[in-house]
Amino acid sequence: MPLGHQDQVTLLKDILSNHQTDCCGSVSECEQLERLVKSLMVNTQVDQNVKSILEEVYNYSQHGAQTTDLDQHILSNQDNLSQWVTNIDQFS
Repeated sequence: MPLGHQDQVTLLKDILSNHQTDCCGSVSECEQLERLVKSLMVNTQVDQNVKSILEEVYNYSQHGAQTTDLDQHILSNQDNLSQWVTNIDQFS
């Protein structure tokens, strides 16, 4: 059963929150973020303000999946992670 867009948003926020609080993550989480963002970007029910945030999250996840030091990538994006979750909450 596919996830509805609200479930996808919740999953996206959970992964971002985990990265923010744990200061670590996995390449597979970054790849999952990419898939979630792609799915949400084409969904007409998603607020346009969220879509601009999703573009930033997509770039973050792409760089994370390709970096040799994922933990440092996550650490250097701590402020962004927190802000993205807060902003997504406002618009979803």
